[in-house]
Amino acid sequence: MNTLDSAIDVETPERVRFSFRLAGPAQRAAAYLIDVIVRGTVLAAVWFVAGLFGVIGGASGVGVGLALLALFVVEWGYYVACERFMNGASIGKRVLHLRVVRSDGLPIGFPESLLRNLLRAADFLPFGYALGVLVAFVDPRFRRLGDLAASTMVVVERRQPVLPAVVIRPAVQARELEAIPLKPPLRQDELEAIELFLRRASELNVSREQELAELVAPVFARRMQLGYRNAARLLALLYHRARGGVA
Repeated sequence: MNTLDSAIDVETPERVRFSFRLAGPAQRAAAYLIDVIVRGTVLAAVWFVAGLFGVIGGASGVGVGLALLALFVVEWGYYVACERFMNGASIGKRVLHLRVVRSDGLPIGFPESLLRNLLRAADFLPFGYALGVLVAFVDPRFRRLGDLAASTMVVVERRQPVLPAVVIRPAVQARELEAIPLKPPLRQDELEAIELFLRRASELNVSREQELAELVAPVFARRMQLGYRNAARLLALLYHRARGGVA
């Protein structure tokens, strides 16, 4: 495994597979520095406004208490609020296209965000996030203590162009759909496999296209009690129906 940049695949109980590129310690450190600047700016603005109204001033116990409270809210509340309303990203992470997700690849929730950020105090020990950095270098997913406790990880958001819609040729006719269920019983992984086949079909000769289609078309035909003459066409019709298509 590359210690700076690794890819992992996560499969959900529904057999849906997510592919992620893990954010390495250097990327996370850069995002943290951006967040330090943002938090420092917010904290300075809060103290400035509070000072104008005389809320924080002098050496009184109330003033010191309010200053510490403001520091706590900005230090820990910043990350929880950002991750809650920015889809698992702080401002620093958003700039560097990073995001916090659960270990199963699903979006982070409030409980996970709260736990991982409360444990920043442990990661900071003995100073400068030394313990958190050490744990991240040892863990295969670069997780600090907070991530381990909350079952989360930081990943790099991929920037990929959206694929064009699959075009079925020749166009689907109404008579072809008469026997096809309105909602074919296809799992998500089966639908993705059919889509991949249809996208590659134009690159294949007719014999190879039919050969590949015959590997899976009989399975769907038996499941749905369908008859067919052209295996590739059957797959195209099933995909068309599953995507809500009508003639």
